Amino acid sequence: MTHVVITGTGLYTPEHAIDNEALVAAFNAWVDNQNLRNADAIARGEQQPLAHSSSEFIEKASGIKSRYVLDASGILDPERMRPKLPQRNNDEPSIQCEMATEAARQALAAAQVAPGDIELVIVACSNLERAYPAVAVEVQQALGASGYGFDMNVACSSATFALETAANAIASGSVKRALVVNPEICSAHLNFTDRDSHFIFGDACTAMVLENSTCAVAEQRYEILGTRLVTKFSNAIRNNAGFLNRITDSDPLAVDKLFVQEGRRVFREVCPMVAQLITDHLASLELAGSDLTRMWLHQANRHMNDLIARKVLGRDPSEEQAPIILDRYANTSSAGSIIAFHLHRDAFESGDIGVICSFGAGYSAGSVVIRRQ
Repeated sequence: MTHVVITGTGLYTPEHAIDNEALVAAFNAWVDNQNLRNADAIARGEQQPLAHSSSEFIEKASGIKSRYVLDASGILDPERMRPKLPQRNNDEPSIQCEMATEAARQALAAAQVAPGDIELVIVACSNLERAYPAVAVEVQQALGASGYGFDMNVACSSATFALETAANAIASGSVKRALVVNPEICSAHLNFTDRDSHFIFGDACTAMVLENSTCAVAEQRYEILGTRLVTKFSNAIRNNAGFLNRITDSDPLAVDKLFVQEGRRVFREVCPMVAQLITDHLASLELAGSDLTRMWLHQANRHMNDLIARKVLGRDPSEEQAPIILDRYANTSSAGSIIAFHLHRDAFESGDIGVICSFGAGYSAGSVVIRRQ
């Protein structure tokens, strides 16, 4: 039987960080400008004035205190309210390729694997920089990896879905080593003028090396005991940006071409679905919540993570059992659970069992149960 192990991880963190206070100051300045421009309509009762945001509101609603972004100046400009990244020419590495290669090199170094020994590259994230050629093939070339590569998108669950895909490729014998990278530029799909969501996302990229255990030489190895995925269609989280926008004559700047969600509905419907997924997955492996040393959950909302962990463990989780990184990284979509795994596994000892779990638009959810060798 082939055993698949995770032997290396990497993390690219942008140099720019925006705390809640700076984000709120820009948002409130934009609100004041909009209310001033619409003062007459507001005075006539034809339009309601826009409300300010606050750091207290953001932290209470989400647990987020700060976020890293590729560009802060455009986001904090009340006249722009979105990142400003210059378009690169075709001879330059794409932004996502640049993020991915930095994270990948860290993962390869940790795994003690040469780029040429990687036979499969999967770039999995919520938004891809272009339709084609695949960013994964660009990353493959930039690193000097062999074999083949492809892109995949399952929104916030992209990383766990890619982990299963890579693990299956190794288990089947088609490849010995695979690289999964998650370059998330979430600030590009966020509406920074929406009070209910302007604080949610940040940018980051994670990478993971997976190997057939017989090839692995790294000291730290995490055996994948099993994977389980689930999807259920819902419009509660949606982004209508796409290549048909041009021919349907829809407004490319319309709010539905950015991230939109029904937050309360998502909380109500996703939490029990994810808790059941993890519980059933553990049971299929003859395990229970009490066997888990660590839960590296998707970093979307502190309240969601606490509730899911409580349902699986049967008690309130400790900070060590269900580590939180969204306070400083915010929601980084598919990269979130991998950032948590990357930063919070040092005390994970031989024989300890944990779960990497994602959940998001689709709805989609993925569970990856691992054991430290």
